[in-house]
Amino acid sequence: MRFAFGTLTVLPVRLRRWDRAAARGGMLCAPVAGLVIGLAAAALGTLLTLLGSGPLLAAVATAAVPAALTRGLHLDGLADTADGLGSGKPADDALRIMKQSDIGPFGVITLLFTLLAQVAALSHLYEQSWTHGAAAATLSAVTARCALTLTARKGVPAARPEGLGAAVAGTVPLRRAAAAATLVTALAAATGALHGPYEALHATLATLLALATGEATLRRCRHRFGGITGDVFGAIAEVAGVVVLVVLAVG
Repeated sequence: MRFAFGTLTVLPVRLRRWDRAAARGGMLCAPVAGLVIGLAAAALGTLLTLLGSGPLLAAVATAAVPAALTRGLHLDGLADTADGLGSGKPADDALRIMKQSDIGPFGVITLLFTLLAQVAALSHLYEQSWTHGAAAATLSAVTARCALTLTARKGVPAARPEGLGAAVAGTVPLRRAAAAATLVTALAAATGALHGPYEALHATLATLLALATGEATLRRCRHRFGGITGDVFGAIAEVAGVVVLVVLAVG
């Protein structure tokens, strides 16, 4: 749990171990870190909604909380991965581009449309009710981190010998990763059931589509870079999270 919160959030959790066993446990606990982040985002969005701010401002605040609680780590990974994929360079050169501190045009465009999609979807959901917006924010954050658990499963190599990607790549047994995905999908169904049986099915579908999209992103990055990096982890989390919101907004 310390590994999960110490690497995936800015919460004051001190890491005591940095080995493969801790990484395995940390990646299995990643959805728990997502739950805390999602609940914090939902709480702020709900507060603003109840204070009469309107759905758009509530949506912006909700989208800002995960970015703040991760220091923009996943958004930075998304931008770097977009630059690497869009560069058209060989794997080594693409990885070098991703490691640079600046951001290129592919990264800017990807960040812009991702954040716009998040805010637009959340605004629509908050317009329906504060419970719809809060539930979506929470489920999005949990599913995004569950995608990280699946990405860290055995058989997925690291693209570099150092960094967070190398520390967690291939640490999670496949059965445990599948169990985590099953639990998160069950949570999605239970969350949706608060609004009725149709919403339970809707939330389940959103989670499954998000995890499938994360898997597609992983396959593309493995083919392009030869493995995964910390940036790829961030990109997969952001992609899965926004897919949940978009699917839930399309009713």
